[in-house]
Amino acid sequence: MTIFTKIANGEIPSYKVAENEDFYAFLDINPMAKGHTLVIPKKTEEDYIFRLDDKTYLGLLEFAKKVALAIEKAIDCKRVAVMVLGLEVPHTHIHLVPINKEGDMNLSNPKLKLEAKEMAEIAAKINEHY
Repeated sequence: MTIFTKIANGEIPSYKVAENEDFYAFLDINPMAKGHTLVIPKKTEEDYIFRLDDKTYLGLLEFAKKVALAIEKAIDCKRVAVMVLGLEVPHTHIHLVPINKEGDMNLSNPKLKLEAKEMAEIAAKINEHY
């Protein structure tokens, strides 16, 4: 069982942004920007997005779009960037990162250190717009 499955199952705490029967979105604990959210499928631990069955793949993208639009309303940014790497956790996940310029997506940029209270406030604010 992956750490993301444990998060989606509530076995590990997270800052939940949105959830439905098939997908779960939560704040990244090492965010590139305020509102950096991870979106995962709940019913499969497939580690490579392009190996997902079509229904899960398309559902994940549709769910991620709704979450991205909520982030855009909740966080002051020019747009929400999308990144799929999938090497750090063997469970398909999409990064949704609020950005103002392309350089904001540079993986070598320092990660933010946010207090638990601020993380909870950000998650709640995004969820209000979901």
